[in-house]
Amino acid sequence: MGKSELIVMLTHNDYTVENAHEIFETCKHTKANYWGFKDSGLPKAQMIELFRFMKQHNKTTILEVVEYTEPECIKGAQLALDCNCDILMGTVYFESVNQFCQKHNIKYMPFVGHISERPSILKGTLQEMKEQAERYIQSGVYGFDLLGYRHIENPPELIKQFVTQTDYPVCVAGSIDSFEKLDLIKKVNPWAFTIGSAFFENKFDGSFSEQIDKVCEYISENA
Repeated sequence: MGKSELIVMLTHNDYTVENAHEIFETCKHTKANYWGFKDSGLPKAQMIELFRFMKQHNKTTILEVVEYTEPECIKGAQLALDCNCDILMGTVYFESVNQFCQKHNIKYMPFVGHISERPSILKGTLQEMKEQAERYIQSGVYGFDLLGYRHIENPPELIKQFVTQTDYPVCVAGSIDSFEKLDLIKKVNPWAFTIGSAFFENKFDGSFSEQIDKVCEYISENA
């Protein structure tokens, strides 16, 4: 496997920022090839237009849906289709959402564990998550959205064990806000990881575009 991909999320505290289009405009030539945002924060028409703009610049697009009921998760999947997204991340797993994504060729990466609140928190044991993952893979999902650093007990150990014991794409999402946490990402090498709020809070020191490239370069070092 190659190095982990950075997914730039134009979100802050699990909501898409109002000036997401302007930020992407200034950062479209950075090293990040994967871009996305959440299902809440922008009007639908603006979301569709922004994803269209991202695709014009050859970006892989991701909608992350932070919803917990089947009707809301189906609504999120429909939104991903309307936005022509490549990947739907999030939602509590529902077979109806899985079938919808398969029908429309959307890669589905549901949450594992027990997710609640917004910003989300993660509960559950490694064994429970592994058992969930096995069931979901048998149903045909593409991979998993692991809110590893949102886990209430031991995030680093959970991330290490889940990623290294899972043979399918895992995106470690949420609360990656330091080079120390990036060191763990480099070590366990998940398929991808997201950063959103940390860029807005200047956790990696620089303009938005400078922070993106700094993270991409850091992940690539000795990868």
